[in-house]
Amino acid sequence: MNSTAAQIDRLLRAAAALPNEIPPEMPFGFDTRVVALWRVNWPGDPAGLARLLRRVMLIAAALIVLASAGAYRELILGDEPGELFGDEYEIADSAIGGVFDQ
Repeated sequence: MNSTAAQIDRLLRAAAALPNEIPPEMPFGFDTRVVALWRVNWPGDPAGLARLLRRVMLIAAALIVLASAGAYRELILGDEPGELFGDEYEIADSAIGGVFDQ
């Protein structure tokens, strides 16, 4: 079995042996043709895009409401009224402190 240094040397020699070719460029006017075809096939009414944006906004608003309700529930149902999210942070703090005390 080859050592790691020998494998790396072999890999570097193989990479150096490859020709340094420039990748072929896009044909002249290709991007213009793509945009022109896109505009031809695009429906004249932008209502579809408006419907999509409206759906995305409604889903985002629903997620915000759910996240807010979850955060509010955690604040109200905490173990001790004076400590918000106390237990989770205490566990993490003791684990971090235990690592640095060694």
